[in-house]
This record gives sequence, structure tokens and C-alpha cells, in this order.
Amino acid sequence: MTDPRPADVPWLTPYLTVRDARVSTGFYEQALGFAVRDSVNDDGAVIHVEMTYRGQLILMFAPEGAYGSHAKTPKSTGLMAPQSFYLYVDDVDAAFARAVAVGAKPLIEPQDQYWGDRFAQFEDPDGYRWAIARHLN
Repeated sequence: MTDPRPADVPWLTPYLTVRDARVSTGFYEQALGFAVRDSVNDDGAVIHVEMTYRGQLILMFAPEGAYGSHAKTPKSTGLMAPQSFYLYVDDVDAAFARAVAVGAKPLIEPQDQYWGDRFAQFEDPDGYRWAIARHLN
């Protein structure tokens, strides 16, 4: 049986709706260290972005209305997103500080948790909740 995925694509890839793809690209680059893998433009407007994290994780997103979608961000609807993202980082305190500095809303300040991770949580500019962690040895 052949692998149904393109080369270097994980089995699961989150695909988010964002308000402004350029703003979201900058946020994920500056706050968490994601890198742009691909970007699609339509008449100068960014309509699709693929970003990678350490070559293992791919995050994709498109702005509200792209491709005729009626999907809205949690921020635009005023509702809490039912999902959140748990991302391991090298330095929780530094990543949290960077995220807040570039527009994240702090939810849980960095602290050591009973399950063995240093952990913090914030809400990104589109209203998605991100937990960042580093396992403590």
C-alpha cells in the first residue's frame, strides 16, 4: 500500500480560519517560531498559508471568505473555540512573553504543572487558545 500523503506532510494538519492571513503569518513567526512553507495569493490578497514548526508540524490557514467559505474566527463570532492547541517549545517563559508582546491575550502565566510540564496558555489574535509547554525532567 502506498502512503496517501504528499512527502513531508504529517497525518494531521490543523487548518484554521483567520481574519487576516498576513497578520496571522507574522504572529506565528514572531510568537512561536513557525516558518512559511507556502503561500497562495489571489490578486495580491493572501488566501492560503502553510507554515511549519521544526519541520514536523504543518499549520494551514485561510482568511475569512477565502474560497467562498463562510467560516469565521472565534474572535469574529465572539465564541470560544472548542479546540485548543498544545505545542512544545524550548523556553515556555520566552515564548509566552513573545506571544503577548505581539498581540496574544495571556490566559495562564508560565508555571510548573503536576503532570511534569512547564506550561502557559494564551489566546492568539484570532481567538484560538494555545498551550505551550516544555517537559521537565
